[in-house]
Amino acid sequence: MKNIIIAPSMLSADFSDLKKDITMINKSEADWFHLDIMDGVFVPNISYGFPVVKHIKKYAKKPLDVHLMIVQPERYINEWRDVGADILTVHYEACTHLHRTIQQIKTAGMKAGVALNPHTPVSILSDILPEIDMVLIMSVNPGFGGQSFIPQSLKKITLLRAMTNMSNPELTIQVDGGIDLTNYKEIIKAGANALVAGSAVFHSENPTETISMLKK
Repeated sequence: MKNIIIAPSMLSADFSDLKKDITMINKSEADWFHLDIMDGVFVPNISYGFPVVKHIKKYAKKPLDVHLMIVQPERYINEWRDVGADILTVHYEACTHLHRTIQQIKTAGMKAGVALNPHTPVSILSDILPEIDMVLIMSVNPGFGGQSFIPQSLKKITLLRAMTNMSNPELTIQVDGGIDLTNYKEIIKAGANALVAGSAVFHSENPTETISMLKK
């Protein structure tokens, strides 16, 4: 098992003092900044866009892990690179030509990830697994923070890990949604090696300590 990657979700950060939370993550044991981009079409919520990501990149000292919850993500590949994305994840459900979109991301110089909604089986990725760097298992329905972890996600993580062992052992399995100090160990045990945590980090009394506990 690789070292566990912790990616605090900036969706739960304090946007009235964003630089403070960016600095906290920089100084913590966290590995990435996780940025959820929502368009109000693919998911029933709108988050933030290019200007905010560009601002975060200005102060961030760790990679930006950008998760696109938008329709037709292929329209904006180069723009996300230009504002600082290091890892770009698109949804299987939003890409008519997934392989082409993955190639666009890699040609633009970023690592490529594919996200799956809770209802989408991991088996559907069998042909694309050798081409990508990460799979993001959504363990809640995407669109809003603070939801409860869907237990069925553990079976999906285990199955995906078995698939990657055969076709892409270096693949990162990231899980996003409802992760906290009560369930992170079983998620890692199932085969995940990257955890996204929003409310669990930013709503805790000591975010830095929470990140450290998740990291261990």
